[in-house]
Order: sequence, then C-alpha cells, then structure tokens
Amino acid sequence: MRTADDSRIDPDAVDAWYAQHAQDLRAFLIGVLKSDDLAAEALQAAFAKALESGHTAREESIRGWLFRVAYHEAMTLRRKQKVHDKSIRKAAWGRSRDSESPTERTELEETKTRVEQALALLPEEQRKVVWMRIYEEKTFSQIASELNAPLGTVLTRMRLALRKLHSRLDAKD
Repeated sequence: MRTADDSRIDPDAVDAWYAQHAQDLRAFLIGVLKSDDLAAEALQAAFAKALESGHTAREESIRGWLFRVAYHEAMTLRRKQKVHDKSIRKAAWGRSRDSESPTERTELEETKTRVEQALALLPEEQRKVVWMRIYEEKTFSQIASELNAPLGTVLTRMRLALRKLHSRLDAKD
C-alpha cells in the first residue's frame, strides 16, 4: 500500500481503491450533490486526495475514509457553487437594470426612496437589524453576536420591523 519511504501511497493501491469503490462513491455523491457533473468533479478530487494523503488511512477503514473525503469534497463544491450562483444572480440583476426603460428606472427609484423613508421611521434597534440582515447580508446569529443581544430578541426586532415596513409601504399604494 505504501511506497518505500512510507510517506506516500502507491498509485497502484489508489487504482485498486478506485476499481473497488468508485461506483458506490459516485452514487453517494450524486445523492449529495444532485448533479452528475459535480459528483464526477468531487469523485476526482477525492481520489486526488487519496493520492496525496491516502497513506494516512488505515487499511481496514479505507472505504469509510474515502466516503468521508468524498463528502468533504462535495461540501466544498457545494459552497463554491452557492458563491458562484450568487455572483451570477448579482451580475444578472445589474444587467437587467441597464436594460430597463426610463419608466421602469423611475419606478424603481421611487420604490427605493419609499423603502428608505419607511426604514428611517423604524426604531433604531429594528432599523439596525434590518440593515445588517438585508444590506450587509449577515445571518441572524452574526447580528445577535454583534449587537450582544439574544437571538430571539434579534428575530423579534426583525419580525416587528418587517410588519411595520409592510404596513407603511402598503398604505402608500
């Protein structure tokens, strides 16, 4: 299994692992990632890791080790995919705004102004939570930590703020 210097794995051993476990790993990864392409990418990354650090795995737990490595590679790909999808949505939003008619741009600016005015009328603690969640894209846990407030309090402030914003914005329609 290991090479002569005992710090690297024999590539033939990784080939044997691939022959023995690749089909099951691929099925597992398709279930996790819901994509054949991403599953193939994660499988390739998992066996690349096997070449790099497979010598650290115990012979009796190779299958479990491979599944764990494959799972971590799948989660890494999933996170990268989310970041990629988010950047695509942001880019699409920017392009769609460029193609808007003058009327649509005016309506969007009016709406933006109405939202900003409604936000300004909120109590400070509610406005701060809305700002951090919507504009800074922070999680409620992060907001609670930064404001040194219980998570339930932060959630309540957000709920109350959204209720007030909804009623103020509906009243002006």
